[in-house]
This record gives sequence, structure tokens and C-alpha cells, in this order.
Amino acid sequence: MTIYSLYIYDRHCTCVYYQDWHRTRRPKPAVEGGILPAVSQAVVAPPPESNNSTLAPYSSPRNTLTSASGVVVAVSEINAQSTASPLLQAPPSPIGVTSTGLAFDEEVKLVYGVVLSLRNMIKKLSGRDEQFVNYRTSAYKLHLFETLSGYKFVMLSDPGTESLRFVLRQIYVGPFLEYVVRNPLITMDSKEYGIDNEYFRASVDRMIRGSSFFP
Repeated sequence: MTIYSLYIYDRHCTCVYYQDWHRTRRPKPAVEGGILPAVSQAVVAPPPESNNSTLAPYSSPRNTLTSASGVVVAVSEINAQSTASPLLQAPPSPIGVTSTGLAFDEEVKLVYGVVLSLRNMIKKLSGRDEQFVNYRTSAYKLHLFETLSGYKFVMLSDPGTESLRFVLRQIYVGPFLEYVVRNPLITMDSKEYGIDNEYFRASVDRMIRGSSFFP
């Protein structure tokens, strides 16, 4: 049983967070302006070359905690590369990992489109009280957890994995509420930024790697 990736969408149908673990085919970086800042460093296109070579390719304006001191800080500009957190740097491409040939901004639209279409179909066929929680193909299984505020947590895993709805709920009631909802420096539903920050990403990573679904 293997977990591949996690997507979080807000109530505006926009992907505000992405993280993956065991993908053998990664999407191409999103086109410039294709996704919000602070979604995932691994899937954003590098900016045009700058005269200042000390600037990092990307820095989330939603960094809210310094790993050294734990002091809450507001960061509204690009940080120097020397101070950028390793968790927010683009990870090196693993050996043997190929590309899907699809840009990330197109991928997130397809994932959301599938979720929305199946959810609407189920409600029309089975009634409004019926919930869509997962579906399975020969290559993967998609799991969905939706909050009352309209956030959708979508996880992809291998086809043989049991329901991961409880894992998505744990992410919501744990790291999401702690490092996103209760974070005074993150504006929910801003339509301008995602929710990626160092402590949220690290906490989600620890939760997934510590679960029985992580090989």
C-alpha cells in the first residue's frame, strides 16, 4: 500500500497545496502564473533570469515560523537563497522518475474535474445524502475528504490501498488547523496565495511517513 500524492483545493476550486511521495511520473512545472504562489516549490516554473543571483527561485510568502527560533515572522518578499528552508526548496528529481508530459496546472484541473464530476453524478443518481469518498482504477485509487468550509483534500494511492479518508481527516484536524487555519499570517480564501509553509509541510510529511501506508 503506497501513497502517491496529496492535493488540497479551496472553495474556489483552486489548488492551494500539493505534496507527493512515491510518484514515478512527475508533472512538468506549471507555466508562469498557472498556479498560485505557495502551493509547492516542486511544481512551479523558474522565474526569468535576474541580475541578482542571490535570490532563490521561489520563496513562499506564507512562511510563518523560523525553524531556528520558532518565532512568528511575516515574510512578504523573496528570501535570500542562503536562508531559505530546505523544505521549501525544489527537491532533486529522483533517478528513474519520468514526466507525465502534462503541466502541473493542467493536472490539478483534471483531478478536480474528476472529483467534481463524480460527486455530482453520485448525488444525482443516489440522492443528496450520498457521499463520494473514493474510486479505483487499475493504476491508482483516489480518496476524497471535504470539509464544511469547502476545502477538498484529495489523495492518490495505489489501487490496493484501503480507504484513506481517515488519514485526510487527520491532516485536516491536525496540521491544517494548527499551521494554516490558526496561523494569523495566512489569509484563508485569499485567491492570491496557497497555504504551503514550512511547518505544515513538515507535519504532513511526518504524519504520512509514520503511517502504516508508507513503505
